[in-house]
Amino acid sequence: MKNIQKTLGIALVIFGCTTGIAQEARKLLNEVSSKVRNYDNISIDFKYNLNNAKEGVNQDTRGDVTLKGDKYLLNMLGITRIFDGEKIFTIVPEDEEVTISTFNAQDDKDVTPSKMLTFYEKGYNAAMDIVQNVNGRKVQFVKLSPIDNNAEIKNILLGIDKQTKHIYKLIQTDSKGTKYTLTVQRFKTNQTLSKNMFTFDEAKYTEDGYYINKLD
Repeated sequence: MKNIQKTLGIALVIFGCTTGIAQEARKLLNEVSSKVRNYDNISIDFKYNLNNAKEGVNQDTRGDVTLKGDKYLLNMLGITRIFDGEKIFTIVPEDEEVTISTFNAQDDKDVTPSKMLTFYEKGYNAAMDIVQNVNGRKVQFVKLSPIDNNAEIKNILLGIDKQTKHIYKLIQTDSKGTKYTLTVQRFKTNQTLSKNMFTFDEAKYTEDGYYINKLD
């Protein structure tokens, strides 16, 4: 789950950028934030790649996440994680185990799925980077740098579809040279969601023989 947190906890770095470029980048990021906050809910299918050339690691996987306010339902690496606004439920079918923990905002240093589309609003410097043509779409990349000089993240590139103002790609490189790339493959908004989507049914998993590990 640590890699999932890192994937969805992305931030970018740039040094020596001009004030004008930084203001242009911040303006674009504010437009993205405004667009995201106007949706009732968001559903994203994504591709995730973890790469470390020095260690000879290159892994691809896919996942999906549904967001509604602070609540989320994340499926990735065969694991389901539900956040109902108060508690986090991590369901691991392979181990037939569910871990339940209480969310504490003061202890939350990672960018959780509920923050994945707005994490850049505070704590980062920003500058415009390259523009790429992706299947006929113009994607503007923005570089962000964590204000905290001790941050484990070295840099991240945030690719934004210039027409829709939706995030298309996140590329994060940490201080050890590991690169995490998240590419959005489908971005849907204001879907009809089940009223129980963010509700954990403990009785169901107990009946199915799961071990319920309550950390609190």
